[in-house]
Amino acid sequence: NCITIIGIPFGIQSFKLAGYALWPFGRVVIQRPDASPAFGCLGNVIWLILGGIALAISQIIAGILLCITIIGIPFGIVSFRMAGLALMAFGKVVVRDDQVPPGALVYLGRTAS
Repeated sequence: NCITIIGIPFGIQSFKLAGYALWPFGRVVIQRPDASPAFGCLGNVIWLILGGIALAISQIIAGILLCITIIGIPFGIVSFRMAGLALMAFGKVVVRDDQVPPGALVYLGRTAS
């Protein structure tokens, strides 16, 4: 994705998803304070068409399969959270629980308080 100038924002979103998938525990997804609503909306529409829906469906299927066993339930819940981020990746940022600014809108995960 990052080979072309047009693909760089989509590559950044892919790396954000990969980092969240690598270590999702203790992290939450919040609204980016400096995000442009117009760019975020346009980026999310293109993201959905090019692969966001497929990513979200695959995460939901993985979450269902992981929730079959007791050991897999925490990972299944994380898969469901990943599905939400896979649908609308633009305009969001992944931060640790202790780095959530006061009054921030938390989309996925839970805060430490």
